[in-house]
Amino acid sequence: MAVVDIAIPCYRYGHFLKDCIESIQAQSLHDVRMLIIDDASPDDSAEAARALAARDPRIEVVVHERNRGALVTYDEGIAWATSPYMLLLSADDFLAPGALARAAALMDAHPKVALTYGRSVDLHEGDPEPTFSDPNAPPEWRLRSGEAFIREHCERIRNLVPTPTAIVRTAVQKRVGGYDRLLPHAGDMEMWMRLAAYGDVADTPLTQAVYRLHGSNMSRAYYALILVDYEQRALAFDTVFKHHGPRVPNARRHHALARRRLAEAAYWTGVARCCRGDMAIGRDVLGFGLALRPRMRLLPPVGQLFRHERPDRKIASVLGDGLRRLALRAGLIPRQSAKGP
Repeated sequence: MAVVDIAIPCYRYGHFLKDCIESIQAQSLHDVRMLIIDDASPDDSAEAARALAARDPRIEVVVHERNRGALVTYDEGIAWATSPYMLLLSADDFLAPGALARAAALMDAHPKVALTYGRSVDLHEGDPEPTFSDPNAPPEWRLRSGEAFIREHCERIRNLVPTPTAIVRTAVQKRVGGYDRLLPHAGDMEMWMRLAAYGDVADTPLTQAVYRLHGSNMSRAYYALILVDYEQRALAFDTVFKHHGPRVPNARRHHALARRRLAEAAYWTGVARCCRGDMAIGRDVLGFGLALRPRMRLLPPVGQLFRHERPDRKIASVLGDGLRRLALRAGLIPRQSAKGP
């Protein structure tokens, strides 16, 4: 029986599949199974997957006749897994040397750990291949309770787990179920917190995987999705605490913290977008924040600005943009001088 099952969702990433599979084949832990799930790619992904499977009996291939979407594909991988540990690894990403052995050894030694993760390296198109530390070096792990992990998410209100590094205990994954279809943009964050409601979490500062950044996963329309992002994160927290809150100590307090931090962040994001001239987006995001925390209509959340690593720069940026727009409207500065280089 394999130790780790790796489901590899693939949509139009056939040209990356070889790198992904070879990073698994090069692992010091060889007791693995791989399932490539091609979601009706219009390119040669299915042919590339079958060619790789023909050379390695550990690889299985499923090809969808029609596109079913990422979350359905993820759930298919979860349903397929039977080994003690599992990983969902996108076909365009790849593992760092020693990643599987490190995670498996940690979970073998700590049966209560449901989720492990580590650092990921972003790889842009044209970048040289990253270098990695010695895969045989003793890894450093930070173990913490599921509650502590969930609280950290509530404090920082963002996904803290690089997805290609998330190796989980399969039995716990089966217990908590698959991805929430209502969370296409925050499903990963909700899943990690859901797993933490049922077990401990461990993370390492070592690089566990490489995450590719390219045109198909870097949206140029990011700012148009700001409100959706906030709404999705709020729904992720609401969903976790609604369905799994009874398993989380101090759940009500943590949930309130998450909603407060989201409201405060949305407030200043909305103000910043308005200062930059994106009035429609700014008003919508600001309205979202005020709906979560109406008291901010009378008392702006100034403290939130000081949670940034460089609060002076954040404050200067927001105020500077606002003052610049006022000066432009008053004709105090020529319009061309307000433009960047």
